[in-house]
Order: sequence, then C-alpha cells, then structure tokens
Amino acid sequence: MTMMATTSKIGLEDIKTAFNRISGLVHKTDIITSSTLDRMAGKKLYFKTEMFQKTGSFKARGALNAIKCALENGGSVPGIVTHSSGNHGQAVAWAANQMGLPCTVVVPQDTPSVKCEAIKGYDAELVFCESSPTARKETCDKIAADTGKVIIHPYDNYDVIAGQGTIGLELLTQVPDLDAILVPISGGGMTSGICVAARGIRPECKVIAVEPRGKELWKSLEANQRLWSNPPQFLDTIAEGIKTQQVGQLTFPLLCDHVAGVITVTDKDMSDAMKLVAERMKIVIEAASGAAVAAALSEQINNMEGVEKVGVILCGGNVDMDRLPWLEERFK
Repeated sequence: MTMMATTSKIGLEDIKTAFNRISGLVHKTDIITSSTLDRMAGKKLYFKTEMFQKTGSFKARGALNAIKCALENGGSVPGIVTHSSGNHGQAVAWAANQMGLPCTVVVPQDTPSVKCEAIKGYDAELVFCESSPTARKETCDKIAADTGKVIIHPYDNYDVIAGQGTIGLELLTQVPDLDAILVPISGGGMTSGICVAARGIRPECKVIAVEPRGKELWKSLEANQRLWSNPPQFLDTIAEGIKTQQVGQLTFPLLCDHVAGVITVTDKDMSDAMKLVAERMKIVIEAASGAAVAAALSEQINNMEGVEKVGVILCGGNVDMDRLPWLEERFK
C-alpha cells in the first residue's frame, strides 16, 4: 500500500507551546562532548542526553504533552491506553501516573524485562500480545473500545510529535550553530518533531534520520510515498526501540518535507557504538542511541561538506544489563 505525502499540521509554535506545557515535569537534558569521539568522527559532536530524561528516554516528552492535551481538550478521560516496544509504554505509564489517570500498556511478548518492570513500577497494567505491529494495534484498540480509555499513539499523534520536537528546540538553544542533527528513527515521531523545530529555528541545519538495516526509509522518501508492504513488520534488530519498519501516516509527510538524508547502520555498528560510549564516555546507552553514535562516526558524516558541528540524539538508556549485545555476538 502506498500513501502520498500531504501538508503538515504542526509548526514551531506547537512545539513551543508543548515546551511550556511540559516544563517542570520533564528534564531539560544536558549536552555532553567527547574529544575522543570528535577525533574519530572528524567533526565536533554534541550529544543530547535523553537517556537521562524521565523514564530513561525521550518518550516522556511526547507522552506527557499528549496526555495533558487530552485533559485540556475537555470531555471524559477515564484512563489511558497505548502500545509500545517498551520506552513509549514506560513514558505513557509515568505521564498517566503524574496526571492521576489509570493506564494500560500493550507490549510484545519479547519486550525486555527491564522495560516491563519499569512500566509496572508506574502502576500501569501490562498486557502482552504477539510480537507484531498488527497485534499491538488490535489489542490496544480493543482495550480502548471496551474501557473508553484514550489511546496515546507512539508516534502518529501531533501532540506526541510536538512533545518530541522540544528536543530540537532545546538542542538548538544549547548549540545554536549546529550544522546537522542525527536522529534514530522508528515510527518517526521524534525525527519529524525535531525536523519541524530545526526548520523553524535554523533552516540550514540538516536533520538526518538513522535507521537499522532493512527499514529502507530512503526509498520511500525518494518516491514521496510509503512503499512498505502490509501488514506492518518489525525489523530483526537488537535495537527494539527502533524496530518498527514503517514510519507513520502523520509523520511521513513531515519526513518527506524536512529530512535531509538517511544513514543505515547494522546491529554490529550499534553494539560497537554502545560499547565505545560506555568505555570512553562512561555512560550506558541503548542500541537505538548507539545507532546515532554509529552514524556520527560513519564515512557519510565524515565526508559531508559544510558540516562541522553535529548534534547526536542519545534517545534512551533502557538497557537489559544481562543482555549486553557486544557479549552476545548475535550479529549477521
């Protein structure tokens, strides 16, 4: 099935409003640097530390903004339900808890236990389903129909996108003269939000999506239509945070309009980057964050003319410490 890109319905003002709405409940995450990784990249790298965000990932921003918007819009909100590979589920569970709302989170049965325990720790009900995008969505839709709970989609929700866009707003305040931003991409909520922020604040800054092998986002962007087959699939990757193959129907037009390029990384690239960051920067990042670091060290970035200062989104740090990928050697 294909779908042509359409006009976007979100702008910089929506992101600024989201920033004000969620300020005080989420962290303004720091920028860190590494002279060692700068030398390896041949660029000046600025790492946005979203693994230190509430719930351990950037997802808290969009989840909180969307839930607060649902409450502000009036009407009954008997509770919240969502589906997730883990990080969004944790974020929604936390945000619902902050707002005093009951929450149900649908996750694939192979979701890492560290993420499942965290979701339950925010007093959310956990519901397991088959490991497929279709099963996630159908289970979530049924719960919403049966209970009246409001669905907070992981990425196809403009309020979620605006919340994730606050990352770009913060980053370009902290480092105003960035030439490029590397963003790990799954459904595209964070990437499209950062794109909108960058276009409004610093149009010359290139936003580059970083994907796992097998996603092939660049093909759809070049064709200006979603080329992925149905039903949607999960990619076979160590990075469960970016394993969704298709980007969203709302995010895709934004990506078509604003993404400057796509870099593809392998599982080994991500694992090596995770290990490097642990050794040299003394922080633990998840594989999806490793994707952005691997891209920063790639030949594509090294050879990119006119790009000297690069923002790198460390999107999360929810790692199963019993399954560090460089110890498992499960690469193709």
